[in-house]
Amino acid sequence: MRDALLVAIGAVPGAWLRFRVVNHLEPMLPRKHWGTFTVNVIACFALGLVAALVSRCGPDQRLGLLLATGFLGSLSTFSTFSVELLQGFRAGLPKEVALLALGSVVAGVLAVLAGVAIGG
Repeated sequence: MRDALLVAIGAVPGAWLRFRVVNHLEPMLPRKHWGTFTVNVIACFALGLVAALVSRCGPDQRLGLLLATGFLGSLSTFSTFSVELLQGFRAGLPKEVALLALGSVVAGVLAVLAGVAIGG
């Protein structure tokens, strides 16, 4: 029960932050999916950083549950990313969809690596 509570406590501010960042960026970006891209890459960097820090904390996983699973799990959103890819494809934007899909994976992995390097 304690573990579930830690995840829930982290999830609320993570979801709120995603909502705020995407809505703040929306007027500045050509399409809403680039806001989702931005929060997902930020979450990847932060997850790499948290993973590196948690690995040094030993067997106590509370920090990982709170930050990685709760906060960052709700900050990032694979389901919204997937829906936005489909919407872009249906809107006749195949090049942008391909750039978004490939860019998300590449930028996400590079962001995780950067987070691990800084946190390690």
